[in-house]
Amino acid sequence: MSDRPGLRITEIFHSLQGEGLSAGERTGFIRLTGCPLRCGYCDTAYAYTGGRWMSLDEILAEVAGFHARHVCVTGGEPLAQRRCLELLSRLCDTGYQVSLETAGAVDIAGVDPRVTKVMDLKTPASGESHRNLYANVEHLARADQLKFVICDPEDYRWAVHQVLSLSLAERCTVLFSAAAGRIDPGDLAEWILRDQLPVRLQVQLHKILWGDRPGR
Repeated sequence: MSDRPGLRITEIFHSLQGEGLSAGERTGFIRLTGCPLRCGYCDTAYAYTGGRWMSLDEILAEVAGFHARHVCVTGGEPLAQRRCLELLSRLCDTGYQVSLETAGAVDIAGVDPRVTKVMDLKTPASGESHRNLYANVEHLARADQLKFVICDPEDYRWAVHQVLSLSLAERCTVLFSAAAGRIDPGDLAEWILRDQLPVRLQVQLHKILWGDRPGR
């Protein structure tokens, strides 16, 4: 029996995880439609609108065809849709290793503890740093990841202050990522080394392999 209404989905696809601690792992991706933010460097603006309604049963059936151990729920902002929390739990119940990519502006308190949370703190150059919900930091566990997308030296200094003043690296893995076309990843690497930061440099593997093609 169908369990509509479900979720509005932009795309479901099979690829290699391009970011974070699971980079390179074969993964089923579920990209939900819609996002309350408009970050200046967004590379998935096509997910702001459109999509198709799918029941949870239909989503799980499509993902099952990939025979992948890991499933990533992303967006847009997945948590902007009410039933995302139910989808995450259903995926965990099915036996997947589940990760959630979230922008950090929506409450993550209700996310199933079995889910690995990959959360942004938006930097000033994103244009959305005022939307950061700092209460979310308290809900991050050791297995979670906190990402800063760095666009310029000011972003870097701001991110360093957040990491050190909030002791973020003691809570979870902290990722620094160079915004594509905005800053040289090599420069970011040199700054991290110079300042001996307790963070991990992230490069977007999928962009190295496939560029900006949707569904990758």
